[in-house]
Amino acid sequence: MSVVAGSIAAVTDETWTEEVLLSDVPVVVDFWADWCGPCRRIRPVLESLAAEWGERVRVVSLDIDVNPNAVRDYGVLGAPTLMLFEGGEPVRTVVGALPKARLVAQLGL
Repeated sequence: MSVVAGSIAAVTDETWTEEVLLSDVPVVVDFWADWCGPCRRIRPVLESLAAEWGERVRVVSLDIDVNPNAVRDYGVLGAPTLMLFEGGEPVRTVVGALPKARLVAQLGL
């Protein structure tokens, strides 16, 4: 997938393995839904973080309404759920729309 550094790429169940599990950099996955108000509120925060992190950390989004496999496999029960993957493994999870500083601290980045 060709993604400009600092942007948020959309991933799907079909692209999950390549884009998240096989990534050579840490990946923050935003499990979101179109109907989710907090998901819309956190989007600008994630866009800002993606720009700050550049090539060091990827930020991707997965629509939970059309990608049930990743949602099921990682036990996502609410939106937004943010999950940090390193080396193909989930290492931290944050549920809910948090302010930028708290989000960064809880993700450990």
